[in-house]
Amino acid sequence: MLDETGDTRVINDCEAAAKVSFSDDDRRMIPGEEDMRILSDAASKVSPEAVKDLLSLGICIGCIFRLSGVRGHIFARPLILLSIFNPVIGEPTDSNTHRPTRIGENKDPGAVHSSQESECEPVICSICLGVLQFTYFDDQKMLVKKDSADELAATIANLVKKEGHEFDDFSLEVSIPSVITENENVVLFYMKKKYGSEQWFQEKIQSERISAKDALKLSLCSPLEKLLGVKSSVSSTFRIRLTYAPPGASRKNQNITEKRQECKRRKTGTKNSFSTVHGSFIDGIECSEVTTSKADAGIRKPSDGLEDHENSDCFKFPLEKVNQPCHLEFHCYRTHIYIGGRYLKYSRNVSQTRWYIDDERMGEASVEEIIGSNILPMCLCDNYKFHAAGREDINVRMLGSGRPFLVEIQNSRHVPSEALLKEIEVKINNLENKLVKVKNLKLVGSHGWSLMQEGEEEKQKQYAALVWIDRLLTDEDMQAISSSKDMQILQRTPIRVLHRRSPLEREKIIHWMKIEKIAGSSQYFLLHLCTQAGTYIKEFVHGDLGRTHPSVGSILGCRAEILQLDVTDVKMDCFLDE
Repeated sequence: MLDETGDTRVINDCEAAAKVSFSDDDRRMIPGEEDMRILSDAASKVSPEAVKDLLSLGICIGCIFRLSGVRGHIFARPLILLSIFNPVIGEPTDSNTHRPTRIGENKDPGAVHSSQESECEPVICSICLGVLQFTYFDDQKMLVKKDSADELAATIANLVKKEGHEFDDFSLEVSIPSVITENENVVLFYMKKKYGSEQWFQEKIQSERISAKDALKLSLCSPLEKLLGVKSSVSSTFRIRLTYAPPGASRKNQNITEKRQECKRRKTGTKNSFSTVHGSFIDGIECSEVTTSKADAGIRKPSDGLEDHENSDCFKFPLEKVNQPCHLEFHCYRTHIYIGGRYLKYSRNVSQTRWYIDDERMGEASVEEIIGSNILPMCLCDNYKFHAAGREDINVRMLGSGRPFLVEIQNSRHVPSEALLKEIEVKINNLENKLVKVKNLKLVGSHGWSLMQEGEEEKQKQYAALVWIDRLLTDEDMQAISSSKDMQILQRTPIRVLHRRSPLEREKIIHWMKIEKIAGSSQYFLLHLCTQAGTYIKEFVHGDLGRTHPSVGSILGCRAEILQLDVTDVKMDCFLDE
């Protein structure tokens, strides 16, 4: 048990450590007076004997402090933290000069640690697998070891700047292997068994423990804010993601699933996980297969006794020696942004989206490509997706106020301003072929989806169709058409789309219709109509061999064919002129 004398000894030793002289290579790591006070205060709350014991078992100083219930911004400089305990544990400090090393390369021990290596400080931590030692394999399979969080943050900041993103804040995301939590639980078992009767442990075991992931985020956020010149925010659309993948699976990890199943079958019914032990002894402590409870992500509050749960894992202690750190993959990206607006299509040979049949392109272009290809270089994005409120056939023009659309911009490095959106709009509208026009371009949030989907089935559409009938048009015909109000029709899936649509029957409403005569023609006329969204207009005109009823042909009692069709209005409120 740590008494007052022991506390005084730690504090005095920590004060002495503050006066330790550093080499020129390490001067950049020297903490300020306030930082050293915080580190010394944290060190005074941990048992030196426990620190020395856990270091000898291959556990890094950062994980030791975490498991001892110490919180705060103390994990950024593990070497400085370790140096505070040098007067107590009597071990030299690892000064860490490094060179990159490929996996599998025959390495001289000095390749990673140029100075005398501490026997207590492990090369790779048995719990965090190097995460809190800032040691990892990069995407080139090179071994990288940073002295502090500041150095790792500098590497990350340089990579972010190379990506060329513009951002006002950032969010740091970290993903670590689940085996780190599992390893942590095994060591907690060991600590409970060995130090459970000591006062410092009884006090600390009730406190909140910070996860390895959150300890890393705490260490990196502050230096990243300084290097990038912006604040971190969980709601930021710009994300910096660090993904740690576990090193090559050991024999223990390869059999972990079998051990879990064995543990579930065992179900001894003990009060807590620390009473289920059998096997060898380490330092007088009986250790073998251990049943541990799953820890929650983030900060975990352990209960008294660290009760076992149904979903338990089995491990052996001591943990296997770790020879390789995790593989670190860096990725920065912006969450999707959306540009909304309306488009008009003037050509009868332009599809809405790319359209190929048997590798043969249909049409000369697509609305998707014309709009997207002009947005992509302006936003410096990786890719885009085009979404529209409904679609028209390739040979149908989209006129009137246009059809609402959204362009989903993926990983945009430049967020377009109103001026840039206007520039994009002008560029598209001034294209030589004049196939497509856009209007009312604006940057919208994810609520753009709800704007698009709002009233999707209830919205109304207006059309103008050029129709031919096999007899002369009469005044009675015009009256029969114009008198039809909110007429309900039944449409079976059209023959022309049966190969890609389910055979269903759909009830649709024709809100109104009127006929406009064409001068000099008695069998051709323009049919203007307003319908419920989703109505097949071509089939409503000719009847589709009786699959749509009633139809224009059945109302007039003659054969009717549609020759051309235009959409003249899509009645939706989104992306209209303000």
